[in-house]
Amino acid sequence: MSTETDNRIKEAVGKHFDRAKGLCADLASHPEISGEEHESSAKFVGALKSAGYRLEYPYCGMKTAFRAVLENGEGPAAAILAEYDALPGIGHGCGHNLHGSLSVLAGLALAELKDLFRGTLYVIGTPDEEVSGGKIAMADRGVFDGLSLAVMMHSCAGGFCQADMDALSLRSYTVTFSGQTAHVAASPWKGRSALAAARKFLDLVDARRECFTPDVKVNAIFKDGGEAVNVIPARAEIRIEFRTDAMGKLAVVDDAIKKCARGAAIAMDCEESLRLNYDDFADMVRILPLEDGVERIFSSLGLRTEPVSPPIGSTDMGNVSYRCPAIQPLISISDEALSLHTKEFAAATCRKEAWESMSLGAEALAILVLKVFNDEDFRRKTGDEFQKRLELKRGRL
Repeated sequence: MSTETDNRIKEAVGKHFDRAKGLCADLASHPEISGEEHESSAKFVGALKSAGYRLEYPYCGMKTAFRAVLENGEGPAAAILAEYDALPGIGHGCGHNLHGSLSVLAGLALAELKDLFRGTLYVIGTPDEEVSGGKIAMADRGVFDGLSLAVMMHSCAGGFCQADMDALSLRSYTVTFSGQTAHVAASPWKGRSALAAARKFLDLVDARRECFTPDVKVNAIFKDGGEAVNVIPARAEIRIEFRTDAMGKLAVVDDAIKKCARGAAIAMDCEESLRLNYDDFADMVRILPLEDGVERIFSSLGLRTEPVSPPIGSTDMGNVSYRCPAIQPLISISDEALSLHTKEFAAATCRKEAWESMSLGAEALAILVLKVFNDEDFRRKTGDEFQKRLELKRGRL
């Protein structure tokens, strides 16, 4: 990109910076938890509407979701995603107030630069990331199908940015075992212990671990194991979740979990049932040309980077990445090493250092979006890599 274009992007971001900073601080002062982000989403919608976006709000069957549309002639379509839900008792300890405002800031800047691209730009408000994953329902309903790019940044700390955030797929069940009560001393032979079945279920899962691939993570807790020590429990409940590095592999682990539950139930003359707790979170389909592009953009803006970390968690951005070329760079908001989901991180989102990162992050998003709109070769390489990586993920066992 030319120096003139870079300067225009910086000026456009600067023009709307104070408004974005105000949004960030406002959301920090008035955090709203997942699915309840009524005021937060309305404030983002108001800012985008004032810049000429056409708003769809509510959107996709979710009261606090929105889609802002900027139609600018024939051309590709790209989306910038914005998060804004907070954590109970902590507030914006995951930085959604900051990187959500960052997305809005990039959208406001690009509305000033319509002469530099042709195509359709969306800014999509994605609520409920912390619980059920609002992007999952959107992906299932085709919101991201056909896009040349879906992008958002996520806050981090420690002084170094990353070009992308890798993630694991995730499935979660509530497993219920049903048996028969009996007095533990007077007539235990009349009982069928659901608690024993639940314990054996976890024993069987543990026995399978040595045959899992290294990426597979399985964790569980007891939710119910009976009400009285002197009564054989007729009901036991376990919440279990498991993660893998590809959606195709998730089905393989799923089969093993169900066999363990069935085997334990048969052994203890009980019945078992499994209920999904929420829709599956997908792993991240990483697009190397996009990551290389973000690395170069970060470098041009003077941001320090480090290699993409191995996946340690899950995010609904993974579901987006199964639908179109998608990327979620990490933007450091503090040189201090702070952990996400803490009050300390929430406090850091409203400091000068964080707001400076927000400004640079918005510039980076604007540069990347314009590159996707205007560089046909880059767009083709990105699309080809997406198809290749998608097929590898689907076939990975």
